[in-house]
Amino acid sequence: LLGESGTGKDILAQAIHNESMREHGPFIAINCAAIPRELLVSELIGYGDGAFTGSKRGGNAGKFELAHGGTIFLDEIGEIPLELQAILLRVIEEKAITRIGSKELRPIDVRIIAATNKNLKEEVEKKNFREDLYYRLNVLSIELIPLRERIDDIPHLVNHFIRKIG
Repeated sequence: LLGESGTGKDILAQAIHNESMREHGPFIAINCAAIPRELLVSELIGYGDGAFTGSKRGGNAGKFELAHGGTIFLDEIGEIPLELQAILLRVIEEKAITRIGSKELRPIDVRIIAATNKNLKEEVEKKNFREDLYYRLNVLSIELIPLRERIDDIPHLVNHFIRKIG
């Protein structure tokens, strides 16, 4: 999903999930820009028992594991550091994760919806985004146009909100 901030990429991702055969599975959203890079991998793939000092006993499932059977929405995918993109690519290709500090391969079945306000094609050319990951994610692109370029939609939205709130 491509578009400026505020165009409703998260709402569209949730709608895609809700209208799909995965609607009864989980919908897990993660803002890749809001999580410090040191924690992003453990958030996405989880960690095993004793993976690091202070880790939860028994380990912790990551967002991919929690989304099994459903959809994971990776918002601001363009903000994932280059060195972590290889891990994401491996998860997509293998359809499995290995938690940090574990050797156990855990199969996952998830739909991935990614969103960005960056031009990822340009980021690939600048070597800021992996080309192979770009093509894995870019199966179907939907560009959301900002409301300022859809002036004719404003009366419909006003009527909708008047009915909903009124």
